Amino acid sequence: QVQPVESGGGSVQAGGSLRLSCAASGYTYSNYCVGWFRQAPGKEREGVASIYTGIGSTYYADSVKGRFTISQDSAKNTLFLQMNSLKPGDTAMYYCAAHSGYCYDDLVDADFGFWGQGTQVTVSS
Repeated sequence: QVQPVESGGGSVQAGGSLRLSCAASGYTYSNYCVGWFRQAPGKEREGVASIYTGIGSTYYADSVKGRFTISQDSAKNTLFLQMNSLKPGDTAMYYCAAHSGYCYDDLVDADFGFWGQGTQVTVSS
């Protein structure tokens, strides 16, 4: 079974950039839907972006569209979330999650069975 492992979080000032990585421990993301979710203190977890690794199709939440980019390496071992123009509102724990097969129309956490432990992103003003 695929086990996502996140890395790349940290602290940055508003307007800065970070790149998160999600490695598939012991497996590959071949023909998987891999999504990034985030959860801020006191708020519900929300879907940020997803990619179907079979053809590279992507989805972005409106809140990050134009600022975040999800991508995969050619070996499909690692997914990335490039985050630019970061805002204090992006501060959250970011999680990588995966399920086999196509991504669904909506990015819903209940559809994902494999989760990483998360990586913290803090954006200061």
